[in-house]
Amino acid sequence: MNPIQLCLTGLLLAAASVMPSAAAELPAAFRAGLDAAFPDVERLYLDLHRHPELAMNEHRTAAALADRVRALGYEVTTGVGGTGVVAVLKNGPGPVLMLRTEMDALPVQEKTGLPYASQSTGLNDGREVPVMHACGHDTHMAAWYGTAALMAQSRSAWSGTLVLVGQPAEETVQGALAMLRDGLFTRFPKPDYALTMHDEPFAAAGQVGYRSGYFRVGYDALAITVFGKGGHGAAPANTADPVVQAARLVEALQTLVSREQDPSEPMVITVGSIHGGSRPNIIPDQVKLGVSIRTTNAATRQRVLDGIERVAKGVALAAGAPREPLVEVTASAAAVYNEPHLTARAVGVLRDVLGEQNVVEVPARMASDDFGNYVQPGVKTLILQFGAVPASRLADARAKGVSLTSLPMPHSPQWAPDYVPAIRTAITAETALLLDLFNKK
Repeated sequence: MNPIQLCLTGLLLAAASVMPSAAAELPAAFRAGLDAAFPDVERLYLDLHRHPELAMNEHRTAAALADRVRALGYEVTTGVGGTGVVAVLKNGPGPVLMLRTEMDALPVQEKTGLPYASQSTGLNDGREVPVMHACGHDTHMAAWYGTAALMAQSRSAWSGTLVLVGQPAEETVQGALAMLRDGLFTRFPKPDYALTMHDEPFAAAGQVGYRSGYFRVGYDALAITVFGKGGHGAAPANTADPVVQAARLVEALQTLVSREQDPSEPMVITVGSIHGGSRPNIIPDQVKLGVSIRTTNAATRQRVLDGIERVAKGVALAAGAPREPLVEVTASAAAVYNEPHLTARAVGVLRDVLGEQNVVEVPARMASDDFGNYVQPGVKTLILQFGAVPASRLADARAKGVSLTSLPMPHSPQWAPDYVPAIRTAITAETALLLDLFNKK
């Protein structure tokens, strides 16, 4: 085992409570660095959890990340793609590696009962709403900072350029494209490898999950406006009711899945919002629907987009609407692809340092992540999952025959990661992969 591998093993075996006690017998340089850095990492996590911010409003969050990595010696640029942060550490010749974290939170009221629970609010569609890190981006940011600290402290162990990206608006799939359009891969060194991690509700804290190839599906958000002729609720015959159109459209769209899609290829259409009208006795002149689609390839995506427009026009025609509906794509994210050779290499590294039982294959997901937009020529991408649930809770659920989906999940008001082992494991995995890729031998 070479010195780099020894240092990695010393760090990684110590990182999570599920790991062997043999770590105490191994070189302690990296382990000591993680232990020394973790109190500040934890302070950052708790602060971010208490003060979440919605997409494209991550001003306080971005400043917190930028200030910390600037103090570590990184060259920091803020305001990239809106509120994005780019921190570059050049450390001699070698590959360019990018490590990305998301910064935004969700319009969810926290109900965890934790002493550090969020009390923050923000504006969502012009309305003030509670805000919570219900997807665990606070754990991602804390791990990102911890990894940044370890990499800055261990410059003698690697050579190349490390680009740290704090990305806004992942939840609205706006942030990656916004940063790319603002020159992420042109103003700054373009990465050979782009890495990220996400917390995982079906794995124990201390574990890491992987999936080679396509891992998460493509996503599109649509705004559909159906038009009618408004009037008095007592005289519907004198109107063309867009509320009825909207109700018909919600059901009709599902036939694109049940009757026009190959059952062996997954696809999801969700109508997540309907807005129209002001009073029970007034028929409005328009209704707006918020729709999302999730598809596995470009051909299916185009077919369903065409199908949505066709079905919406058909419903409007049947209702005698005064004009065709307006269908707009408001946001898009490409499918997330884990480059197979990079995935295999990462699995080998993590199994060596975390243990075979702590690196598990996970199924492909219908969830999306705009990390897929970083898939470009010359850039190999990888997203890994890190366990965020106490092992005892998962074991208890399995022993009782309870479905794991009944436990709190990301995007729920009760989502509360087991943050200490989860973050330490994420730091461990990120540092291991970066050091391995920077040292190709």
